[in-house]
Amino acid sequence: MTDKKPRVLLLFGGRSSEHSVSCVTAAGVMKSIDKDRFDIVPVGITRQGQWTLLEEDPQDWALNTGKLPEITDVSHPVQLASDPSRTSLLSLTDSGVTDLGTIDVVFPLLHGPFGEDGSLQGMLEMVGVSYVGSGIAASAIGMDKHFMKVAFEGAGFKVGPYEVITNKQWLRDSEAALARCERLQYPLFVKPTRAGSSVGITKVDSPSELRAAIEVARAEDPKVIVEQGIIGREIECGVLEGRGSDQTRASFPGEVAVADSGHTFYDFEAKYVDGTASKLSCPADLSEEATQEIRELAVKAFDSLDGEGLSRVDFFYTPEGDWIINEINTMPGFTPSSMYPQMWAKTGIEYRELIDELIGLALDRKIGLR
Repeated sequence: MTDKKPRVLLLFGGRSSEHSVSCVTAAGVMKSIDKDRFDIVPVGITRQGQWTLLEEDPQDWALNTGKLPEITDVSHPVQLASDPSRTSLLSLTDSGVTDLGTIDVVFPLLHGPFGEDGSLQGMLEMVGVSYVGSGIAASAIGMDKHFMKVAFEGAGFKVGPYEVITNKQWLRDSEAALARCERLQYPLFVKPTRAGSSVGITKVDSPSELRAAIEVARAEDPKVIVEQGIIGREIECGVLEGRGSDQTRASFPGEVAVADSGHTFYDFEAKYVDGTASKLSCPADLSEEATQEIRELAVKAFDSLDGEGLSRVDFFYTPEGDWIINEINTMPGFTPSSMYPQMWAKTGIEYRELIDELIGLALDRKIGLR
């Protein structure tokens, strides 16, 4: 054991439509991470995929007066590179390449495609550096709402009725694709299959609205999922990997209520912009038996995908007392006010301690097959 502090690369931004959400998340982590325990290196990814070294200033990336932050400065391009003994951050300039030192662990605060979907995780495995969160397969399955449902059905979970429309199916015969959705009961929720933060989602109340909603979703992802609305409460649970061979941990469940009549569901504005639009209740108002059941189901969902690090698992709790799984988020919103950190704070792990634990889990885990 040395006195050297682990060097943590905070990676944020990215090529997805959740670029700004990622920046806001990074601001929260920068402000709260324990500087006595970790050295941090902020690296941003532009919407075009360029990596750039940034200043360590949380205010640059905070959500100020409703303006969404964006990474545009590419004056300090960098990349990761490895040799048999370490992974380094390299500065790339016209005058040459400069080694900026070893990176011990990457904290990828990226949401959506090209960050949360296994693509980044594969790159980090290739350069041999530890990282926070799930590996390639769990990240990829957790990002795709179609394959996620298939995996959860295989693990014995109840899922709601749905139809998937691929790009080729839509281009070949959109009428046939629409006809398949006729078996579903309205209202429907039309979603990009591989996106998050409620981007591109439309609530549809009649068949006349369906085609337009699909086109909105297709603007984010050519593969679309159409889900039947579920009558039930939306209950969520945070999951945290156990150390070593310890059991996976689950937070107290939380429930989000949309308080503003201007939001018909928990959309992007309600989540990130309108601070008065929603309210979190944690622990959720459930019986002791139901609380225990959802915590066990959340752990089962995480473990069924070989999840690592953290996840948030979302369920519908029906009036009949059934739990219907909605989705898993392998890199959930992670600002101090996001659901995941709030649920863990109510369970006894505060934000800074949660950051410490996630980095510790990553450093303990080996790279490669495990």
